[in-house]
Amino acid sequence: MPVDVHERDGRLRFRVRVAPGARKAGVIGPHGGALKVRVQAPPERGKANREVCALLADHLGVAPGDVTVVSGHASRDKTIEVTGPGIAGARRVLESS
Repeated sequence: MPVDVHERDGRLRFRVRVAPGARKAGVIGPHGGALKVRVQAPPERGKANREVCALLADHLGVAPGDVTVVSGHASRDKTIEVTGPGIAGARRVLESS
């Protein structure tokens, strides 16, 4: 099942399933309509969330400040929002995942 991506008002939103404390960080691929990612940071004081945003910005080819966690801050299941001029390219990357 591909990643379910929603676009509205120049913003992309999609769900992410996070595995914190992994040996190696990376984007794994689609997982039940979400994008599964692994991060090395522990799930404490926002460390994993910051690493998720940085990892996704690199993967999607957008600026780090253009990726934010909008819900699920203390959960493995998060909603991510991407803004900025690179959303067309980010959408293509997500849809090809």
